[in-house]
Amino acid sequence: MASVTSDLYPDPVKIIIAGGFGAGKTTMVGSISEIPPLTTEEIITTASEDVDDLAGVEGKTTTTVALDFGRRTIHEQNLVLYLFGTPGQDRFWFMWDDLRLGALGAVVLADTRRLEHSFAAVEFFEHRGLPFVVAINQFDDAYRYPGSAVRAALQLPDHVPLLLCDARDRPSVTRVLIALVEHAIQRRIPGAAHHDLTGSTT
Repeated sequence: MASVTSDLYPDPVKIIIAGGFGAGKTTMVGSISEIPPLTTEEIITTASEDVDDLAGVEGKTTTTVALDFGRRTIHEQNLVLYLFGTPGQDRFWFMWDDLRLGALGAVVLADTRRLEHSFAAVEFFEHRGLPFVVAINQFDDAYRYPGSAVRAALQLPDHVPLLLCDARDRPSVTRVLIALVEHAIQRRIPGAAHHDLTGSTT
C-alpha cells in the first residue's frame, strides 16, 4: 500500500480579520468562506446607540458580538485558512488576545470614511508582534485616498503591506489573504521565497 504523505493535506493556518466597527469584517469572511460561515450577528438596538459610534455607518443594522468564522482552501499554496473575524466595538476588545493565539497573522480591514477606527487594531498587532497587513475596503461611497496618504494617517511602517480590496469580492479577498501569508512567512523566515497567486516562485 502506498504511503500517504503530508503533501496530500493542506497546511492549516489561522488568520484574524480585524478592524473597526462596520469596516466589513463579516462581509469579508462570508465572501471568501467555502463553508457556510459561522456568524454571531445581532440586531443593533437603541440600547447601544450611546455606546457604539454609528457616524458614517448609519445604515448598519447588525453587529458581531463574538466572532465570525470561515474556512478557505488555497490549493495553489496547499493551505487551508481558518478565518476568525473579531468584533469591532471597544467593549469587545478583551476577546482579541484570545482570538490571536496561534494565528499566523492578521488582516486589518480599514474604512477610509472612519479611518480613526483602524488605529486601535494597527496598534494592537504592532505591540504584540503579530504580522499583519492593512486592507482598505473600497466602499462605493468612500473617497479614494492615495495609499501614501492612508499610510501616513495610520503611521504605518513601510514593511507593513497596504492593499486595496472589495470585501464582497472573493478574488479580491483571496489576494489580500495570500499577501498576508507571504508577508508573515517573510517576517518569520527572512529571505523566504515569494509565491505569487499562481503558485510559482519569484
